[in-house]
Parts: sequence; structure tokens; C-alpha cells
Amino acid sequence: MPAGETARSIELGARTVSYVLRRASRRTIGLTIDHRGLRVGAPRRASLREVETLLLQHGQWIGEKLDEWSTRRAPEALQIRDGLQLPLLGRPLAIRLALGANRCIWNLQASEPTLTLCLRAPTEAARVLEKALREQAREQFAERLAHYAPRLGVPPPRLSLSSAKTRWGSCSLRSGIHLNWRLIHFPPSVIDYVVAHELAHLREMNHSARFWAVVAAVYPDYRAARLELKRLAATCPRW
Repeated sequence: MPAGETARSIELGARTVSYVLRRASRRTIGLTIDHRGLRVGAPRRASLREVETLLLQHGQWIGEKLDEWSTRRAPEALQIRDGLQLPLLGRPLAIRLALGANRCIWNLQASEPTLTLCLRAPTEAARVLEKALREQAREQFAERLAHYAPRLGVPPPRLSLSSAKTRWGSCSLRSGIHLNWRLIHFPPSVIDYVVAHELAHLREMNHSARFWAVVAAVYPDYRAARLELKRLAATCPRW
């Protein structure tokens, strides 16, 4: 287990719930539930009693979310084949397969945009496709960061691409902004929301009312975009 994390458990009603407690430089206690289970982020100064009091207060919600995840089916992995349709910036992109030296040919100006994967062997398809989409993602995200950073009064931060399974973005004053490359599948409005959200953390490292006011100042329709992100996340292509 990574440094700063501790495995613990707590009795919530009639069930014993295991969780991972992670202490970090933050102001509030936060709860996250995903395929890994319950994870708790807490300020270094917070006592275990404070952490567990919060868990008890949210016991019903925690139980419901854990049950939801336990019954959720993992999406089937895509088979990369000739003619596969993938979303790129929210619009259909046709994948074509051809023989070649593991390179890509983009044709985004056509009425039906295509990406041709020229492959030495079919087994190379997943790697070549991901590399091509990552390149598109880096270009798109860098442009949007450059667009929103001046509006927030912050310098464009260092950009890194992530492959996180459940997190679309993160921000650190030290290492910059990390954005999930799979966001490239989603419409520009959703990407802009995630970019604005993470840049706003350079002003407010929390999710307080002041933080959301910063987001709203540059992206007023953030609530609708946040709901759209949640909807699209459930069907995000994976291979």
C-alpha cells in the first residue's frame, strides 16, 4: 500500500466496511467510492475519531453506493476491428485497419472522419490506437489550458496525461495538471469543464463554495457539463 495510506474497517449498522484512509495536505475529509471500495482522504491533523464520526453520519449513503458498485457490470472490452466506430470529441470516428509500419493516417476533414491504423500485426492495434488518441488529446488539452488559464489569472500549468480508471483530472501546485487522455472521446464542452475545474484548483485547493464560484466565473454552465460527464463516463470506450 502506498505511503500515507492505511487499511481500516468500521461497523456501519449491520455491516463491516473496509476502507483506505489517506492523509494529505487538504482542508476537509472527503469520501470516494468506486470499484476499489471506500477511500477516505483526510487532513493530516484530523483525528481518527473525526474521520469515523463522518463515516457514521454518512453510513446509509456509503452502504447504498457500495451496493451499487457491487452490482455494476464492467463494460466489455472493445475489439479493435476494421470499421469500428469510436467517438472523437463527441463525434463518430471510423477506425480502419491496414498493413504498414505501425503508424496512423488521420482524415478528419472528410464527411465521415477516419483514422487508419497501419499495422505490422493485428496485435499492435490497441497500442497504436491509444498512441494516436493520446497525441490528439495532448494537443486538444494544451490548447484549452492555454485558453482558460489567463481567464483565471494563472500561468498555463504543466500538462500530463493519465490513464486513471475513475478520475478525469487532478491538480497539484507542484506537478501541474493531470488529465485523463480518454476525455478526447467526449464533446469539447465536457473537456472544457474538466479543464476549468482543474485550473480552478490552482486558486482554491478544495471544493468549497469559493471554488465553485471560481469555476462558474469562467464556465457558467458547469453543472450541466458535470452531469454530462457523469453520463458519458458510464459508456466511455475501453480496450
